[in-house]
Amino acid sequence: MSSATRTPSAAPDRDSERDSERARADAAAAGGAEKRGYVQQIFSDIAPSYDLLNHLLSFNIDKRWRTRAIAQLNLSRAPRGRYLDLCAGTLDVSAQLAATRGFGGYVVSADFAEPMLRAGLGKTAAGGIGPVTADALDLPLANESMSGAIVAFGIRNVVKLDACLREVHRVLEPGARFVILEFTTPGNPLFRALYTTYFHAILPRIGGLISGHRTAYAYLPKSVAHFPAEPALAEAMRGAGFANVSWRSLTMGIAAIHVGEKR
Repeated sequence: MSSATRTPSAAPDRDSERDSERARADAAAAGGAEKRGYVQQIFSDIAPSYDLLNHLLSFNIDKRWRTRAIAQLNLSRAPRGRYLDLCAGTLDVSAQLAATRGFGGYVVSADFAEPMLRAGLGKTAAGGIGPVTADALDLPLANESMSGAIVAFGIRNVVKLDACLREVHRVLEPGARFVILEFTTPGNPLFRALYTTYFHAILPRIGGLISGHRTAYAYLPKSVAHFPAEPALAEAMRGAGFANVSWRSLTMGIAAIHVGEKR
């Protein structure tokens, strides 16, 4: 009789791999050295399901938020100007901006995750949108060449916030507005508790299940937690040279719109 020999499994230790991914997500959310590479990778990975999850996980509120943010650009000042959609992702903001009544200008849609831009190319059929793969810290745009700029749910992902704000300021023409739409943490204790449970426990599970990426949607609430609160972001905008900076909360403090102008 021969005895069977049990050999160690060649399969990777899933728990160890999962812990490693979580640690990397934590480091990126906190602004670690690998943040740029991590963010670029995860958004490239989840590009095919990004739009579906955005609308599903926000209960479609994100569409109304974008409409309010675009309204703050004051397009009537330069309806035929060139506008920057920073961290443009799948071009939701670009398409909505280009379709705004009375707008006859052009939208430069910049994002450093090319798969995200490619996933949104179907939204450019009407024209007026030019996707470009570019880093928010080094935009391929001339000084004072943009009539306005907007970023929706992307500025918390840049590696150096102050440098990004200065770069946007550089490409804006005098009098142009920069509008930031970003997630925040609700101030009301009861609502904050409910929101935190959803944001940190439920949303990552749904996002991971649909996208197939285990940590991308765990990174989201962590990145929001590490992002400056509304007054601090407003102060950072002033420090980058923006004037008339203001902000307003949306939907009980889930998100906020910041607006600043180039002197």
